[in-house]
Amino acid sequence: MKRNTILFDLDGTLINTNELIIASFIYTLDKHFPEQYNRESVLPFMGMPLVETMEQFDKEKVSDLVQTYREHNISHHDELVTEFEGVFETVEELYKKGYKLGIVTTKMRNTVEMGLRLVGLDKFFQTVVTLDDVKNAKPDPEPVQKALTLLGSTPEEAIMVGDSKYDILAGQNAGTQTAGVAWTIRGNDYLQQFNPDFMLNEMTDLLDVLGER
Repeated sequence: MKRNTILFDLDGTLINTNELIIASFIYTLDKHFPEQYNRESVLPFMGMPLVETMEQFDKEKVSDLVQTYREHNISHHDELVTEFEGVFETVEELYKKGYKLGIVTTKMRNTVEMGLRLVGLDKFFQTVVTLDDVKNAKPDPEPVQKALTLLGSTPEEAIMVGDSKYDILAGQNAGTQTAGVAWTIRGNDYLQQFNPDFMLNEMTDLLDVLGER
């Protein structure tokens, strides 16, 4: 069956929010737990829902931790978020060729929209499934299934593209094909452990996977 539906994670896949996320984590943890955590401490949590992540540090202070993180994240968003090479051109070409395009993310909708507008991708996606729209976040299949339903697609028609194990597992759990991105901050070898169907060295490789070049 021809693949006509592409679902993307956002952070670390379409837009480079890595430094923003790390800076927001370090700021938050330094404020609440001075001198206990560093950059390496937060890398394993990249891609997880924020509340779930903060529960790992202190279940009694989750709401305070989340508030501190979000305030820092929003106030520094535009100065620290950048584009990944080849993303805009690839997404634009898929859009022009009539592919159904969706985003499946563990972020809240307001910051998703900020990121998409910043890099000019907001006009290409027919559906965006955020943490606000589901009961269960990735790696549960619910967000992927919801995006497929909204797009009128089946798992057999779709590829889930992402930079974390949560993206790959969510796609696998929902029955789609999966593509990992080699620019993941955790490293190519780490992501390959989860057996994505494809690994993209750059986003334009997706056009080859789909037979479009």
